[in-house]
Amino acid sequence: MKTMRAAVIEGPHKIEIKEVPYPTPKAGEVVVKVEACGVCGTDYHILEGDFLSSYPLVPGHEFSGTVYELGEGVEDWQTGDRVSADPSVYCGECYYCLNNQGNMCQKWNAIGVTMNGAFAEYVVLPAKNLYSMPENMSFNEGAYVEPLSCVVYAMRRLNMRFGDKVLLFGAGPMGLLLQQSLLKGGASEVVVVDLAEEKLATAKKLGAHKTFVGTDGLKEEYPLGFDVVIDATGIPAVIENMFQFAGKRAKIMQFGCAPNDAKVKVSPFEIYNNDWEIIGTMALLFTFHPAINLLKNGVVASEVLTTKEITLDQFPKYLSQPKDKHDLKVLVKPWK
Repeated sequence: MKTMRAAVIEGPHKIEIKEVPYPTPKAGEVVVKVEACGVCGTDYHILEGDFLSSYPLVPGHEFSGTVYELGEGVEDWQTGDRVSADPSVYCGECYYCLNNQGNMCQKWNAIGVTMNGAFAEYVVLPAKNLYSMPENMSFNEGAYVEPLSCVVYAMRRLNMRFGDKVLLFGAGPMGLLLQQSLLKGGASEVVVVDLAEEKLATAKKLGAHKTFVGTDGLKEEYPLGFDVVIDATGIPAVIENMFQFAGKRAKIMQFGCAPNDAKVKVSPFEIYNNDWEIIGTMALLFTFHPAINLLKNGVVASEVLTTKEITLDQFPKYLSQPKDKHDLKVLVKPWK
């Protein structure tokens, strides 16, 4: 039996590299040889046991690579094609799928989240989930297409007004992709809050107008609050705290993924009295093409966000430790 190496989460806090069966493609599927896969905050949630994943699971949903094997009936792809892939797997038949809300699919699945993913040498997926990578796009950049597609979906959900002032909590890789998109999307001012000065320095380099280490002084400098307030941390304490900085008729977006059992307190009177609009944004919805174009044309930069490349063997130890506050995006290279 043909095998491959993969990182397998056996249960909460249990991850190791194992020899697993090679994923032979079924009809309509392809096998992709993985060249780069990004470590996402969701991967930490899966390992902690506070996401919707079941075990055992090979995680990894931000990836790029080359088509390695074609299943029966796959005609539009050839072996060697350079690709990124949408991890979302929708049934296409439920109420939400038929109402253009596939990310709410009643049978929703995702590669690397509920199905085996790309922290492995190879990954199998439906051919319809593949997207061709431009020749000028590196495999590292290709691993950013999925997270950027989540940002594109968030921007469309937000529908920000031209000239809005924005407060963004979180200068991690997702926050910095979002920051760039907000600037290009018409924000008149983007203020970024984080605790890591190195990350805030990158935010400044990418165009943030002001940065704050924590929220000290923020209320005094912006007494009327902001038109848009966004959480890109997923940390409940940060989320609960962000409402105090929302101005009248502000849009408040929850972008970061919090633990599925987290709760925060918010005043319903303030929601009513301030005309607030509270927006959630779940993953992505057919936003890969614009994400590829944003990267291809240099509208959004990704290379500055990669702070480390690690091997597949190094990945279990890395994911099992607390997040390094100095790291932005870490890419796993299975063949390194």
